[in-house]
Amino acid sequence: MSFSRLLHRCKTNVLCRYVPRAFSTQTDGEARITQILKEKFPLASSLKVVDISGGCGAMYEIHIESDEFRGKRTVQQHQLVNQALKEEIQAMHGLRIFTDVPQK
Repeated sequence: MSFSRLLHRCKTNVLCRYVPRAFSTQTDGEARITQILKEKFPLASSLKVVDISGGCGAMYEIHIESDEFRGKRTVQQHQLVNQALKEEIQAMHGLRIFTDVPQK
């Protein structure tokens, strides 16, 4: 099922965002966002993408730790993530971003 179909399905089914996922594999949206971030931040030592909308793709939480963030303020780090996901963000309701720099 395509991302836009999942999003439409979620918008038409209010319960979608409140139903916890009962499986451990990534959703299509999680996998796509993970791939984009891996390509944009190849030095990332840790990356986790979670669909927190119950699997329908309306809201995601991203935890990413990368050396690319070293020397940048938090807002600059978040701007880099937002820029990498510019196209995907247009179809989202919300996005939580947590960035960090690996400890030496």
